[in-house]
Amino acid sequence: MSYRAHRRRTVTVTATAAALISLGIAAPAASAATDPRVDLRVLVVDDDGGSVGAIAAQLRSEGIPYTRVDLGDSGRPAINAAFLSDTVGGRPRAKFQGVVLPNEAPFGAGSAEQTALEAYEKTYGIPQVDAYTWAHPEVGLDYTDSNGYAGGLDGRPATVSTAGRAGPFGYLAGGFSFEDNSPSVQESYGFIAQPRTGYTSYVDAPVPGGTGNGSLLGEYAHDGRRELVVTFAYNQYQQQFRVLARGIVEWLTQGVHLGQARNYFAVHVDDVFAPDARWDAARNCTPGDIDCAGGGDDTETPIRMTPADAQYAAAWQQSHGLTLDMVFNAGAGEEWKSEHGGTDALADQLLKDKAKYRWVNHTYTHMFLGCVQDTSTVPWACAKNPDGSTKWVSRSDISGEISNNNNWASQHGLSLDRSELVTGEHSGLKTLPQQPQDNPNLGPALASNGVKWTASDNSRESEQRTVGSSTLTVPRYPMNVYYNVGTKAEMADEYNWIYTSEADGGSGICENNATSTCLGAPLDTDTGFTGHIVPTEAHTDLGHVLSNDPRPHYAHQSNLAEDRLLYPVLDRVLADYQALFAANTPIVNLRQSAIGAELQNRAKWQAALDGGKVTAYRIGNTVTVTAPSGTQIPVTVPEGTKQQFLLTSSAFGTSYAGLRSAWGTPGTLQSALTLKLP
Repeated sequence: MSYRAHRRRTVTVTATAAALISLGIAAPAASAATDPRVDLRVLVVDDDGGSVGAIAAQLRSEGIPYTRVDLGDSGRPAINAAFLSDTVGGRPRAKFQGVVLPNEAPFGAGSAEQTALEAYEKTYGIPQVDAYTWAHPEVGLDYTDSNGYAGGLDGRPATVSTAGRAGPFGYLAGGFSFEDNSPSVQESYGFIAQPRTGYTSYVDAPVPGGTGNGSLLGEYAHDGRRELVVTFAYNQYQQQFRVLARGIVEWLTQGVHLGQARNYFAVHVDDVFAPDARWDAARNCTPGDIDCAGGGDDTETPIRMTPADAQYAAAWQQSHGLTLDMVFNAGAGEEWKSEHGGTDALADQLLKDKAKYRWVNHTYTHMFLGCVQDTSTVPWACAKNPDGSTKWVSRSDISGEISNNNNWASQHGLSLDRSELVTGEHSGLKTLPQQPQDNPNLGPALASNGVKWTASDNSRESEQRTVGSSTLTVPRYPMNVYYNVGTKAEMADEYNWIYTSEADGGSGICENNATSTCLGAPLDTDTGFTGHIVPTEAHTDLGHVLSNDPRPHYAHQSNLAEDRLLYPVLDRVLADYQALFAANTPIVNLRQSAIGAELQNRAKWQAALDGGKVTAYRIGNTVTVTAPSGTQIPVTVPEGTKQQFLLTSSAFGTSYAGLRSAWGTPGTLQSALTLKLP
């Protein structure tokens, strides 16, 4: 599409530009007594487009309160002076600290609503984000026929400018590329244009067919207002948005807001000490698995780490600065030991390096802890009691699996957090379709063993929930590196079985499952792992890291053995991350209990926001937040901010991405969290 055609199509809503003012609170006031109150809440004017939706998703993920106005709702409130501001206790109040619009003038240039919004922004110094607009003078840019470009951006490089790195995008290393996941689909469209007076570019890109660079994102200051202008389309899942999302929010909120964000990455390695069964390429199943037609023994060629694999794991951790969580089955290891002459060099090596890992209880023998399985049919079913009720694994059996593993850990000097548990196959939790409810014996067994955080499979249950009376789940992302493969060829063969069409010899799963995508052709088993599987899985995992998502990923000990399939994926994730982010924004590597607490705090915080039980505002350099008693309050503020207590003060939060943030609470005898900005 030419820029002229796009202009004709959008002229009704983009005929005139809007603007913003500088980042600090505007200063019509001469003293603290007359400083306006600015509530820490964002106004989101939504046209139901992907770009506004992406910013709203980022606000929610961070825990930033916002009010959404749906432009398509005939009953929506009018955007007027009363909606935007009022007076509290004789002090002027701005109800929103920032405004997100679909473009620079969604209400129409000169309309009553547009005029009211612009007056509000000018009076109180409120920033405005134009989520997606085209290049034209009303947003401080030349048309694209003046050394610019309008078209697809797939695969094109972009650079954070010097001004961007000195400002809201200082957490980035400097460059990134637009996604290009499919050569047959245009994934990104945008406008690269030359800035005019008042416009400062934050993100530049080379001009295709032109000379030098043009802007894709920048700040336009004019008429006492300031707006952040974005001239490319995006959605919340695209990597280019994920990379820039933090900076967009910090610019919008002037670096002072409720909520916080980190880039998290934790990797659980399940089945440590135990062997894993091997994929049978001839039968396209795993011998020993219940659902493998024809049965078969899984002990002839199992996959298990060697002492050399354990040494490599310890060295890899040290060189990459990422601690692996070793999720272990001591009983399965003891069984292996008894069957192999009473010695186990792998266990000896892992225990020698035990202080280098985090250890998580995976039950003693990896026993299935749900219903008693009837394996006489494929797929299996839950066995029944004579009265027709479900036959469950007993509480004592579940408790024994947990406590025996804990006791073994104590005997061997493992540092273990007994509040954490990963059951074998996440069993005991509901497993559809066969077991639509938790084993009723699971919750009491967890409670009696002090388990507060038990893992669940994020592909089945993505939200944290309660099990029994006192345990919460920690959803984990399954990595697309399979438990039953040790070599690249095995991995590619099983991947082909799952993701190729029936016509190409695949299982047909992808054709019958709307959430799966078939490969165009089977992968070469010699090159498919390195050429396709590694970059695909690493891209998925990095997407989680960039989404403020603390949920851990999990693979298996088999992936640290033989061809060591897990490391190329982790290497790619870490390398891609380090290329994107500055040193002030490291990956945060939490253990399971800390991840569970983070998810719990977020849920409680969001419930308080949704219930209208949070009040937060800024007056001058003082931020005040009240929330229900006991609620952890997430806040992000500039370096140098101090929390004010009754008789003293101290630095607030921890440093991350150039700002400080933390979960905070009021001090003793205080009803509000009070912060003094620098």
